[in-house]
Amino acid sequence: MALAPDRVIRGLLFDRDDTLVIDVPYNADPHRVVPVPGAHRAVERARAAGLLLGVVTNQSAVAKGMATREQVDATNARVDELVGPFDVWCVCPHDAGDGCGCRKPRPGMVLEAAERLGVAPEDLVVVGDIGADVGAALAAGAQAVMVPTPRTRQEEVDAAPTVAATLDEAVALVLAHVDAVLS
Repeated sequence: MALAPDRVIRGLLFDRDDTLVIDVPYNADPHRVVPVPGAHRAVERARAAGLLLGVVTNQSAVAKGMATREQVDATNARVDELVGPFDVWCVCPHDAGDGCGCRKPRPGMVLEAAERLGVAPEDLVVVGDIGADVGAALAAGAQAVMVPTPRTRQEEVDAAPTVAATLDEAVALVLAHVDAVLS
């Protein structure tokens, strides 16, 4: 599967948990942040290619009372230190039943990131590990690359327009597309 051949890509948005860092459910402890293998290298390659970089992450631990926004922000700062830096962070602190427009699979965070980065949503690719990440990207008009984990449901993988085995492979697909469009 490939990215749309006629679309310019100016930026990459990443999901946080199980995409950039090993998922620790409801993690609010910066000391428990461990990057997925190859995450720093993949992000560094995208940055070196001149792409704008961001993170879009559902963090319902705040709504559930399991973490404060400050704890989530400190955890995100540790991700930024180990894997980033990222140009923009968009965080949804709501729970699934809150009805907000930012919680993935809704497009709110992707649209906010595009606005803050100064690009059209169509110029972004969202990389994530579940169907909600892909859904948010597509709902916003962006492209998506799924990097499944053992927890990703098979029907989500089957429905994804583009699938990569690793984060590094996902970034390589985007960079190959950028090079092809510029040629």
